[in-house]
Amino acid sequence: MESDIATEMAAVRPERVVLAPGIDVARRVTGAAATVVVLLVGLLLAFIAWNGIALFRHSGVPILEVFAPVWQPDPTSGETTYGLLPFILGTLGVVSVAAALAAPLSLGLALFMAEVAPPWARRVMQPAMEVFVGIPSVVYGWLGLTVLVPFLAANGKWAGFTSGFSWFAGSLVLALMILPTVSSVAYDSFRAVPPDLRTASLALGTTRWQTIRHLLLPASGAGIVTAIVLGMMRAAGEALAVQMVIGNRPLIPRSLFQPVTTLTAQITLDMGNTVAGETWNEALWTMGLVLVTMSFAAVVLVRLLTRRAGPR
Repeated sequence: MESDIATEMAAVRPERVVLAPGIDVARRVTGAAATVVVLLVGLLLAFIAWNGIALFRHSGVPILEVFAPVWQPDPTSGETTYGLLPFILGTLGVVSVAAALAAPLSLGLALFMAEVAPPWARRVMQPAMEVFVGIPSVVYGWLGLTVLVPFLAANGKWAGFTSGFSWFAGSLVLALMILPTVSSVAYDSFRAVPPDLRTASLALGTTRWQTIRHLLLPASGAGIVTAIVLGMMRAAGEALAVQMVIGNRPLIPRSLFQPVTTLTAQITLDMGNTVAGETWNEALWTMGLVLVTMSFAAVVLVRLLTRRAGPR
């Protein structure tokens, strides 16, 4: 009787597809797909790097000139200078202020959804956040251009705004853009903490807020760091929304209330004025290489911080 049951179970059990004995098709296919992806990423990075160093390799521009404070790439306007320092500092400044504005609000929203909100509120807020993530960046930029910039121009004279186009306007738009992204990643990190840990903490007599402070936040440290850095990298790679409100002046930022520019904004502004092979075009590729380097540094930073921010 038992042998009959075993025979029937073996008959209905799905078998792995193999090309030959010992060859697992599924594993081979997934391995090949992963290899193709790695090769594509490697080729893309190599292409960007090769074109990014053409400014020094082909045109002979000194590497240290990249850190000059003056950007004047048009040969018809006088002596050319390819200083990228205003764009690098502008990018770092806009992204840092946007992260400083968005991080507390995002973490507070994620904590509310994960630990405080009733189920019906969570069911409403989660889809709402997903909708905000999917809104095109040009919509944020258009709102900033038509609402935020005129408001700052009309009401910000006391703060030193020369116009509504400013570093602060760009950071506000980016903070609004990355808020749902940071909130979603942080929420998933909070929900990943085992419920047994919360129950054990409450059983020891701690309050909900003590549990959040001493258990949930330390246990979710790696996810929080990842959420903030991912939001910053999305902000660093944004071009159109920032370009519409930031003023686009290639000057080293000295005040939150002055117009500045970023790497991505300058690439989109100048890409139509250059042709492949000229020094100006090669300088734009160098900007792209700087952006890739910043992204790579952010990935390394996440790896290092998540090792230290994990639960102890």
